[in-house]
Amino acid sequence: MRSLIPRLLRAATLLTAAGLVTTLVIQPAQAQRVVPKIGNICPLGYVDTLNGKCTTFGLAIYTVQPTNGEACPSGWMNVGGRYCRKK
Repeated sequence: MRSLIPRLLRAATLLTAAGLVTTLVIQPAQAQRVVPKIGNICPLGYVDTLNGKCTTFGLAIYTVQPTNGEACPSGWMNVGGRYCRKK
C-alpha cells in the first residue's frame, strides 16, 4: 500500500504539469492581460489600475491593438479606449 501512494502522487503531479502546458499552448500568443492606457478610458473588458495601465481580471484574455485614430481593420471590433479587439 505504501508504494502505491508515491505512484499516485507522481501521476497527479504529471497530470497537473500536462494541464498547465496545454493551457499555455492553447492561449493566443498575442493576447494581452495588461495594456497601456490611451486617453481617459480603458477598452471594454479591461479595468483601470490607476497606474497608466488597464488589465483584465477575468478568464477572457483579448488580443487588442491601438486604433491610432483610424477605423479598426477587417476582423477587428472597436472596444473603446482607442483600441480594437480581434473578433
